Amino acid sequence: MTMKELPLQRPGRAAPAPTAPVPAFALWQLGFRPFYLLAGIFAALDILLWSLQFAGTIGQAVLRGPLWHAHEMLFGYALAVIAGFLLTAVRNWTNQPTPTGVPLMILAAIWVLARLLVLGPWPLAAALANAAFPIAVAIGIGVPIVRSRNRRNYFFVGLLALLGVLALVVHAALDGLGGLDPLHGVRLGLDVVLFIMVVMAGRVVPMFTNNGIVGLDARRNPLVERLSLGAVVALFVVDLLPAQALPWAAALAGGVALAAGLANAVRLMLWQPWRTFTTPLVWVLHVAYAWIVVHLLLRAGVAVGIVTHSVAIHALTVGGIGGLTLGMMTRTARGHTARPLRADRYEATMYLLVFAAAAVRVFGPLASPAHLIAFVQASAILWAGAFGLYVVRAWPVLTRPRLDGKPG
Repeated sequence: MTMKELPLQRPGRAAPAPTAPVPAFALWQLGFRPFYLLAGIFAALDILLWSLQFAGTIGQAVLRGPLWHAHEMLFGYALAVIAGFLLTAVRNWTNQPTPTGVPLMILAAIWVLARLLVLGPWPLAAALANAAFPIAVAIGIGVPIVRSRNRRNYFFVGLLALLGVLALVVHAALDGLGGLDPLHGVRLGLDVVLFIMVVMAGRVVPMFTNNGIVGLDARRNPLVERLSLGAVVALFVVDLLPAQALPWAAALAGGVALAAGLANAVRLMLWQPWRTFTTPLVWVLHVAYAWIVVHLLLRAGVAVGIVTHSVAIHALTVGGIGGLTLGMMTRTARGHTARPLRADRYEATMYLLVFAAAAVRVFGPLASPAHLIAFVQASAILWAGAFGLYVVRAWPVLTRPRLDGKPG
């Protein structure tokens, strides 16, 4: 044996246990990696395709009119980000494994299959695939949550299962069953996603804010927390009511939305957003949450006929969900790949582009309804630019191993 072959250890000490090498291609190491990447690619391409359909440049998909666009941004984009976040976060919350490797590939394949099936003449297969994905993710996070008795997060399993049920409702309504409006099913799904957003923002935004800005005291008030979350739950319950059969349901929804908007505005003020604008990785979350408040207040305006439902919905989907998910994808990916928790100029540009897309899509039609198509197309270009830039920047981060050599 040569000197080069001798083990490097002191006499009397056992050799360290060998560790498994970290693969050079790390996409399937943890849930955030494939689903953040798929969400980014899909967001950039889907919205451009929709803008062309809206303008009449190309033909309609099988889900005609705004239904395909609404369906895919909910069950495609938003669910992909939620899946990536929860499959990663639950491992930290429970110290239990979540799907990686082949099981994670299967989850991603179900998501991709669902996106393809809605484009073809297979309504039953599309319905089953779109319901199967959130339910499969619910199982993927439910097993470690139950094993660890992490009761605080049981409700996430229920919410994912509920989204699976709502996916079936949307497709059943599309086939004319029960006289339901498929778009109403999508709106109920958006209420569920809204609740997930406000829950997660309440947990992480104050923490990220205080960790990212020295001396800032972002606070949580128990009463405000209960009112903020409870009002959003109440809005979902009111939206379950058949508005056509109950004339007062719209007015009730408007009142609940107003209460939810005011409660969440107070919640946001406790986080001191005006002190965050020197730190992009923090202010993006605050601005996105402000768009959620705008959405709730605009929903109150819908009840009295001041604005259209479409304007209120896009304040949530483009500004609130788009901004919050983009901010969380960049921040959590940096943290889970051992990179500095500091946004660079490219990430700051992404944030500005997505919020510009929201402003154009929401305030443009309010100012000049006659130019709706132009505003939709301009917003789509800004949105696609934000997520196209995200994909280019995130690809090496999400596909390569952590900088510290650890698995994950």
